Amino acid sequence: MENQKSNKKSIIIAVLILSGLSYGIFKYVHSLSHETTDDAQIEKNMNPIIPRVMGYVTKVYIKDNDFVKKGDTLFTIDNNDYIIKLEDAKAALVAAQGNFEVSKADIGSALASVSVSDANVQSAGGTIETSKIRLERATNDFDRYNNLYKNHSITKQQFEQALATKQEAESQLRILQDQQKASAFQKSVIVAKSKASNKQSEVASANIKRAEAMLEAAKLNVGYTIVTAAIDGQVSKIALQPGQLIQPGQALFYIINNQEAWVIANFKETQLNKMKMGQKVTVKVDAYPDTDFEGEITSFSPATGSKFSLLPPDNATGNFVKTIQRLPVKISLNTANDPEKIKLLRPGMNVDVDVHLN
Repeated sequence: MENQKSNKKSIIIAVLILSGLSYGIFKYVHSLSHETTDDAQIEKNMNPIIPRVMGYVTKVYIKDNDFVKKGDTLFTIDNNDYIIKLEDAKAALVAAQGNFEVSKADIGSALASVSVSDANVQSAGGTIETSKIRLERATNDFDRYNNLYKNHSITKQQFEQALATKQEAESQLRILQDQQKASAFQKSVIVAKSKASNKQSEVASANIKRAEAMLEAAKLNVGYTIVTAAIDGQVSKIALQPGQLIQPGQALFYIINNQEAWVIANFKETQLNKMKMGQKVTVKVDAYPDTDFEGEITSFSPATGSKFSLLPPDNATGNFVKTIQRLPVKISLNTANDPEKIKLLRPGMNVDVDVHLN
């Protein structure tokens, strides 16, 4: 009896030793052409929903974990303030356009005044030339009559008449010259006003562009009060209620893109010697152990995971203890995988990764 028990015990021990030895041989042979890790998780694009304007939520159209399509309305913000600003921007644009029209009219009036002033100057110039000719003739007549008067060949009345004609011509010439100077001065004033009108027109034109920009900004802000989905996907937990005040840039919740998934696997630095991009990968998800997903290595992180931590290690303190570092490796899942199974994957799920080195 004791011999039978001893034999059974020996057989069990032998079976356990053989099983362990077989498993060890299998793992050794497998490790020659494979690298594995269980420090890996599913990743998907998580689109944050961030409002662009401040306001109070008026209505929420979705619930936790709802599926949405691109363009679906997620929630709305009270737009009364933004509509008032839109109307104010419209009024400012009308006023700017009116100022521009007034400046254009001022320019037209100034140009007409310049034309009239030019005509007056030219007319005065022509009259002055005529007056100079008259003065020259009158001066010649006076000189001739003066000589005749000295010789007593003409009467005093004739001499005085020639003198009066000369003086009248001189006076007429001075008056015309004064008028020409006045016209020239008036022209310079009008030209200065015309330049000022041009500047005012440029300012008015710039004000129009500014008002148009403000109007477009006001329209955008009114549009931003309706928040829509940017992609197809599934929303996360919705911590949002009507009447809640939200701020621009505030991340409220996420939309998860269920159409595409990949794996981030953190391999030990000692495992990277034979790994390279393009190698085939088998992925097993803990949540679905009966399903294998196929993928391939698409990229390696430029630094170890610890270097991206909030407080990266600093080994310059003298208390250095060597620890094996891990490097994130991106593994893309092949499109040959069942799309419906891809949709079942959730970001953060744990997976086992097996890289085929050969």
